[in-house]
Amino acid sequence: MPAGTAEEVARRVAAAYAALPEVVAVALGGSRATGAAGEGSDVDLYVYARSEPSLAARAAVAAGSPRIELGNRAFEPGDEWLDAATGIHVDAMFRSPAWIEEELDRVLARHEARTGYTTALWHGVRTSRALFDRAGWYAALLARAAAPYPEPLVRAIVARNLPLLRRNLSSFARQLEKAALRGDAPSVNHRTAALLASAFDVLFAVNRETHPGEKRLLDLALARCPRRPPRLAEDVRALLAAAAGGGAEVVARAEALAEGLEALVAAEGLAVP
Repeated sequence: MPAGTAEEVARRVAAAYAALPEVVAVALGGSRATGAAGEGSDVDLYVYARSEPSLAARAAVAAGSPRIELGNRAFEPGDEWLDAATGIHVDAMFRSPAWIEEELDRVLARHEARTGYTTALWHGVRTSRALFDRAGWYAALLARAAAPYPEPLVRAIVARNLPLLRRNLSSFARQLEKAALRGDAPSVNHRTAALLASAFDVLFAVNRETHPGEKRLLDLALARCPRRPPRLAEDVRALLAAAAGGGAEVVARAEALAEGLEALVAAEGLAVP
């Protein structure tokens, strides 16, 4: 690709990290790796290292940038900056090999579900592209991430997340009901987001699709999930509209989305006792 493109920036930054002896691999992730990037998409880099590189070494990688943020820890440890030559936003995250191996063990070996986004990290590895791999460790990780979706994991995700939609006493639908009654718009927004996180976790699991993360979820679900409630798009959009209004209608919309997913799960023979 021509100089100055996101690909060139990614490869140049990866080469700078590769010069650090503690770095095992550098992978390109996110929309730049999947081909879904837009004009303003970041360059997301995952830097796997035996020990976290020093701030001085990391500052040297981003040298010349008009804006640098080193040592971010709000999410994963990482740095962000605007590339000096192109202005492209670079987001580098630092991970230990043992940590990501444990994350794959969690879903592929132990079949442990979470409340929403269960397989998002697995998806991130599966769809990434190695830019540097010192001794073949990342190639082996990618080979493992290509494994078929475990059936016990499907059932674990459904069992954990489906009852949270409306069945449990503390389900998200019941929490929405209480929030709407007290006129608590921030809580309505918060619980709507949580309900959608579990709903999409169930949907992707039923389709044996790894969870793609927080962006473009409805579009990706419609593209990748042939097994879905017939009114999925309408129900999601109606729920979001009702949540924005903050009124009692949000409960009915949450119930409708949950009902569709419960019917899907039952039709697939995955119903929760």
